[in-house]
Amino acid sequence: MNAVDSLTRLLRWFFRHLYTDLAWTYDLVAWLASAGHWGEWQRTALQALPAGRLLELGHGPGHLLVELSRQGRDVLGIDPSPQMSHQAARRLRHAGHAPRLVRARAAELPFASEAFAGVLSTFPSEYILEAQAIASIARVMRSGGTLVIVPVVQVIGRDPFSRILSLAYRVLGEGASGAPKSAGELLGSAFSAVETESVECANALVVRVTARKRAA
Repeated sequence: MNAVDSLTRLLRWFFRHLYTDLAWTYDLVAWLASAGHWGEWQRTALQALPAGRLLELGHGPGHLLVELSRQGRDVLGIDPSPQMSHQAARRLRHAGHAPRLVRARAAELPFASEAFAGVLSTFPSEYILEAQAIASIARVMRSGGTLVIVPVVQVIGRDPFSRILSLAYRVLGEGASGAPKSAGELLGSAFSAVETESVECANALVVRVTARKRAA
C-alpha cells in the first residue's frame, strides 16, 4: 500500500467517526475543510426551500436548524448520532429555540405520510444513495413538495489553501466528479422536475439538486 492509499484510508476512517466519537471536532474540521465557508455552502440549500413545514436530514451540530428557526420556519431535524443530537439541542437552546429533534435514519423516518412540504440535506453520507431512504423521504413529503440536496462542492479558489483543499477532495472522491451522474435516476419515479445546478460561492461551486414529489 502506497502513501496516498494509506492517507486515503486514514481520512475515510476519520470522516466516518466525525459524526460520532469525534463529533466534538466537527465544526473545526468543517471550517478547515472549507476555508471558513462551510456555513455559506450549506445555506445555498435554504434558497430553494418551499413554504410550509420542513425536515432536515442529518442535522449535524444544528446550524441550519438555528438559521431556519430564526426565520420563523416550522422545522424538525433528524440524525442517528446521539453526539450530534446533543450538540444541536444545546445550540438551539442557546439561541432561544426549543429543540425539535428526532434520532432516526432516513430509511426509517418516524413521521406520518405527507407530513412535510420540504426536505433538505446538506453533504449527506452514503445513505442518500439508498433506494429505501429515497422511498422513505418521498413518503413523508406532500405531493408537489420540494426535496433539496447539497451533495458536493468543487473548490475553485486559486489561493494556496484552496488548492490544497481541492487536492484533498479529489483524493477522497468528494469533488465535483463525485456528484450524482443522474439525479433523476437516483431519485427514481417518485420525483419529477429534477434540477442540478452549481451555485457559486466565495471559493467554490456548490452542487444543489432540487426535485418535486410527483402528485399521487
